[in-house]
Amino acid sequence: MLEYDFEQSLGFWTALTSHAYRRALDAELNRQNITIRQWEVLALLSLNGEQTQVQLAEQLGIEPPTLAGVIKRMERDGWLERTCCPEDRRKNNIRPTPKAEALWQQMVDCCRKIRAQATAGMTESEIDQYINLCQRVIKNMNFNIGFSFLNGSATASVEKEPNLQELES
Repeated sequence: MLEYDFEQSLGFWTALTSHAYRRALDAELNRQNITIRQWEVLALLSLNGEQTQVQLAEQLGIEPPTLAGVIKRMERDGWLERTCCPEDRRKNNIRPTPKAEALWQQMVDCCRKIRAQATAGMTESEIDQYINLCQRVIKNMNFNIGFSFLNGSATASVEKEPNLQELES
């Protein structure tokens, strides 16, 4: 019999939490006709600015050809545009269009809704503690997550998401 104490496994609980959060966000985004992969691409562009397809794929943990179809559809739908990289003409820089920026707020609203669901019953202090612990684990694992931290929070063009108590008031 294969034995392991999953009750005390950080990896198990982290993976399970990530899976539950991702499934809920995917379902919410799908109601807006947005895929989670499209959201991930725009989120990385929001965090890091214009990037190449290779950079985006690396941060998503997928191969560039896998990402190519997503980018092609997003470009076709007017969400992304490619421009030739001035430093290396073999590469294309990818950036969101004004159309994507208009859709971004819908995506942020989906994220806020799922965050409120996930943190129901938690205090702001508990949420901050959870985020800090996750950041420490990432740092301990020497994992480059692809975006910078300022004062303990990821920099992006989105303000802090409200918790459930803030939404109810």
